[in-house]
Amino acid sequence: MNSAPDGRRANYRWAWLAVWLIAAAKFALHFYFNNRYGYFRDEFNYIACGEHLDWGFVDHPPLIPLAVKLSRMLFGDSLRVIRLVPAIASSLMVVQAAALARRLMQSPVLARRMNGTTYAMLLTAATIALAPIYLSAGSLLTTNCLEPLLWMGCVYFAIRAVQDDPRFWLAFGATAGLGMEEKYSIAVLGGGIVFGLLLTPHRRALASRWIWLGGALALLIFLPNLLWNIQHHWPFLEVMRNIRATGKDVVLSPPRFFLEQMLLLGPVSAPLWLGGLGALLWWRRLRPFRFLGWCYLFTFAFFELSHGKNYYLAPVYPMLFAAGSAALAASSLRWLKSAAPLAILSTNLVLVPLVVPVLSPEKLSAYLDSLPFEVPRSEVSFAGASLPQHYADQFGWQEMVDVVARGWATLSPEERAHCGIFAQNYGQAGAIDLLGSKLNLGLPPALSGHQTYYLWGTHGYSGNCLIVTGDGEARLRQLFELVEKIGESSSAYAMEKRIPVYLCKRAKFGSLEAIWPKIKLWR
Repeated sequence: MNSAPDGRRANYRWAWLAVWLIAAAKFALHFYFNNRYGYFRDEFNYIACGEHLDWGFVDHPPLIPLAVKLSRMLFGDSLRVIRLVPAIASSLMVVQAAALARRLMQSPVLARRMNGTTYAMLLTAATIALAPIYLSAGSLLTTNCLEPLLWMGCVYFAIRAVQDDPRFWLAFGATAGLGMEEKYSIAVLGGGIVFGLLLTPHRRALASRWIWLGGALALLIFLPNLLWNIQHHWPFLEVMRNIRATGKDVVLSPPRFFLEQMLLLGPVSAPLWLGGLGALLWWRRLRPFRFLGWCYLFTFAFFELSHGKNYYLAPVYPMLFAAGSAALAASSLRWLKSAAPLAILSTNLVLVPLVVPVLSPEKLSAYLDSLPFEVPRSEVSFAGASLPQHYADQFGWQEMVDVVARGWATLSPEERAHCGIFAQNYGQAGAIDLLGSKLNLGLPPALSGHQTYYLWGTHGYSGNCLIVTGDGEARLRQLFELVEKIGESSSAYAMEKRIPVYLCKRAKFGSLEAIWPKIKLWR
């Protein structure tokens, strides 16, 4: 029986209504603007993998390709549909974070602060809704889009397991296993949870059979992908080794890594989540949740020492925002309670164009020039792009496919039966597959040695006739007797501003099947 007064229950209802309205507004923002530019490079990869469903792929687990396949089956290929899953997931995260804030406020020494609970829930929801990295997560289909939901689901169930009922470790395990089918980095969170338990009195949970059963359940859910990786000789690990060897990613020093966390979450938001970290580690009122503070330090250290990208740590921050909001709600600093939401939300609103395509490309370029800081980049190759990577990689694809289609139209029906299309990376190949199909251009499925396209092989083509995108003419003349340039795509805002397209005939290398292992590009 609920012993809370009727007025308190009514306040909770109003708090939850406000939280859901914030989530709905976030979803509406994404749904409206998510078709402003074009398909993102990685989205082509997930769409292509969705057409070849399997228990694993070279550079990611199978959950996102499955999700995009189901979306396309139900609603079609529009950009809004492709990005429906991230828009929904990012919006639900607002509700989830508010629930986490409420849970923290139910600590025995905070439980009587009803008004504080409402404040903590609303501040957490509003801050999460407008944090730049979470706006970005709702704007693109990537393997990051479900991460915060799954990570914070694990955190919530870990709290329930240590405070209420150890059987919640089963729910933790199920969530972690599903997370491993979305992105492997959730294993780092699991390590952080164990690290936090070991350093607090909650270490007794490790003696419970339920936590081990939860781990077994996670392994069982992850097992199909694990077996796929074993069968294919651990392609993901090979990709990671190659990335490190080639210096593809920007390596950040610890201070720079920390600074970019602040930029990704909104610079004025930093005191809130840093305060949340401090509260989890040292504030006696949140002592029951101290293992979460140690969990954050573990994950930060892991990604920094392993030279992870700046956004790898993003899924862990909702719990720090919730803790910071709980600490602020419990304080007596009324002026700070009023000033903090205004400062955070007004600043993050100014940053919205960085992560949601609310501006035209021309206006976005002018906006970027006006900023007092440089937008962080995660890969060395994007240093010359006129727009941030997540925008630049949405331009130029249709222009490239149009050039390929012009070359294809020059072939006779007999030539088309034996001529393949070879692309340098999954962005080019995926654009040919999706956009060529949408426009009924009659183009065959593209070939590529990049990532999982390599595993899909040559499709039976001999290689004596190929339309090749993105390669150099001098190199192609070493491989073919006849090389004719069809044209070159051009896009001022694209990362690949100019992509040459060639028609190549009479291969000098023998068969495409024979040289296919040399074409493999896993990085």
